[in-house]
Amino acid sequence: METPLRQEQDTLLRGVRPNIVQSIRAFRVHDLQETARVLGQHFLYANLAHAQTKQDVLELIATQFTFPAHFGKNFDALYDCMTDPLHKAGPQPGFVVVLEQIPATVKFDKEAREQLLDIFRDAADYWSDRKIAFRCFYSFL
Repeated sequence: METPLRQEQDTLLRGVRPNIVQSIRAFRVHDLQETARVLGQHFLYANLAHAQTKQDVLELIATQFTFPAHFGKNFDALYDCMTDPLHKAGPQPGFVVVLEQIPATVKFDKEAREQLLDIFRDAADYWSDRKIAFRCFYSFL
């Protein structure tokens, strides 16, 4: 595996655990994207502002993360796309994921939002077991 261009302790992520799902808070998307680039990590971004339902959220994530056409558009398929196929594709440098403006609608309620974040928490655990950084930042609409 290639060595990142800079060490994590020299970057914006120096105080962020390597495998976490957390609110974006004081971070800016552009800064996270640049940090991922500097570290040589994958940057995955989805703006979910126009989503109203679970299907909308999954479609937007699939499109913006460029998932394969056969993506099943359910939470199990989302987990699968974020883990095993990437692991089987070869050594991974790490991930910085941003889920911006997760909807808070009647059709995508608190329970659905927590289920979505749980998928990314499970993915963070998956990558942690493999000693690969997976940081997911999110915001609500």
